[in-house]
Amino acid sequence: MALRTLGPKAAAALDEELMSSGAFTIDQLMELAGLSVAQALHILSPPTKSPKVLIACGPGNNGGDGLVAARHLHHFGYKPSIYFPKQGKAEIYGRLVKQLQHLKVPFTEDFHSELNKSDYVVDAIFGWNIDDGPPDDGPGKGYMPTALISLTAPKPLVKWFKGRQFVGGRFVGGEIAEKYGFDVPRYKGSDQVVEVGKEGALL
Repeated sequence: MALRTLGPKAAAALDEELMSSGAFTIDQLMELAGLSVAQALHILSPPTKSPKVLIACGPGNNGGDGLVAARHLHHFGYKPSIYFPKQGKAEIYGRLVKQLQHLKVPFTEDFHSELNKSDYVVDAIFGWNIDDGPPDDGPGKGYMPTALISLTAPKPLVKWFKGRQFVGGRFVGGEIAEKYGFDVPRYKGSDQVVEVGKEGALL
């Protein structure tokens, strides 16, 4: 069974509903999303095998998810570093940065130098509003990451993706998922992320 995807307009409306009638705070949603990302990386490669992780964070909510993921990765035993060229204006970003500074997680301004020392890179620059697929030219042409982590639900760009795919962010019930026309995958036990693309959950 193919999981239905969640487009940009629906994703924006869902976020708004979760933080209004759903009574979630942005802090809660970022925390659950970032934990999902960290768990997905742990499934891909444990810290004993690939400890160095560079997290590139943008100024929006996706960047906040990346900062949260970095904190959890640190506690999981990884050695994360942060590339955060433009900090978001909301107060939450300052708090997330301070949490990482207390843990002595390093921040870098030299992406390429840090990239050469890293086993994995987490792209937390852009979010669900990017749905045009890979670029036709430039440095990103032909690039295909190891894994794609879709938060809440798969997004339309999955049709271009050929690697391992995960869905995370275990905070949406069946009723609201049906309202927005996407599927909640079956999570195992206390997991916050599930790998899709096998065992009948084909994207």
